[in-house]
Amino acid sequence: MKKRLIAILKYLFFLGIGVFLVWWSLHQIPPDKWGEFKKALQTAKFGLIAPVFFILSLSHVLRALRWRILMEPMGYHPGFANSFFAVMIGYLANLAVPRLGEVLKCTILAKYEKVPAEKLVGTIVAERAFDVISLGIVFLLAFTLQFDIVGEYGKQLFQEMFQTKTGSFSSTKLIIVGLIILALLLTIKFWFKQFAHLKLVILFKKILKGIWEGLSSVNKLKNKGLFLFYSAGIWFLYILGTWVGLSATIGTEHLGLPDAISALAFASIGMIVTPGGIGAYAFFMAKVLEKSGVAFELGFANGTLQWFAQFLIVLIVGTICVLALPVYNKRKLHESGQ
Repeated sequence: MKKRLIAILKYLFFLGIGVFLVWWSLHQIPPDKWGEFKKALQTAKFGLIAPVFFILSLSHVLRALRWRILMEPMGYHPGFANSFFAVMIGYLANLAVPRLGEVLKCTILAKYEKVPAEKLVGTIVAERAFDVISLGIVFLLAFTLQFDIVGEYGKQLFQEMFQTKTGSFSSTKLIIVGLIILALLLTIKFWFKQFAHLKLVILFKKILKGIWEGLSSVNKLKNKGLFLFYSAGIWFLYILGTWVGLSATIGTEHLGLPDAISALAFASIGMIVTPGGIGAYAFFMAKVLEKSGVAFELGFANGTLQWFAQFLIVLIVGTICVLALPVYNKRKLHESGQ
């Protein structure tokens, strides 16, 4: 009961951050620019949702195919249909409760493909580890292609964090933050040595070990090349979907692929910060597009539209998968004569 309450409070906290960012972002739009914000949404090319729908749905297909490869070293070969259903139902569940989707993915394959749920945990960790690496590569690519824009935004965030009320740089704040980080690292190191028997320390070590095992598991894969191809394909489709999405509204339709890469890099942080990226996705996208000369209200309008398109895809495809899962497996069972 206590764990459930803590989980609910954490969810409400991060959801609250998302709602606050929506409210705060809307208040960042000057009163005389509200007309442009509304016009950008009213005149949006909603027909582009169709290609974005196809592009992002294909990325989910690649995720299902990549997940199956991670199960091969354990001797399990689940069907593609159930793997795809599990991926999409997982995304759908995450819209309601973050991380619930990971649990459902494992239980669905355990029920319909007889893959032990506990053995799937490592594959989930491996997926997340490679997504973090892939996002890092996207950031590096954005930094390389748009050094002035990404560097300027990073500098702005850094200055806002370490500036005084008068707007000047505060070396004192920087030193304090540095000392706090150093103290935390030393404390963690001390805990690991002196309190190795504590459950919290043991759990933390298990998490680090799980991440390392997840990353090193690729060495055991028979189809390493195909795994890396799917990983690259997933993020290429994300970039492509963002690029197509940018052409949907006035003020962003002229932006190119480098802008899409930078927008995706920072918007992805929003997907991590708040449940489903609510508020944060559009906010971070708008802020980085400002550095490309796009007014905040136009960037926020496009970011909101792109976020909604992704939400709609998960909602529609996820719901279809929920309905199709029992029907497909009932037919499969009937055809096998069991």
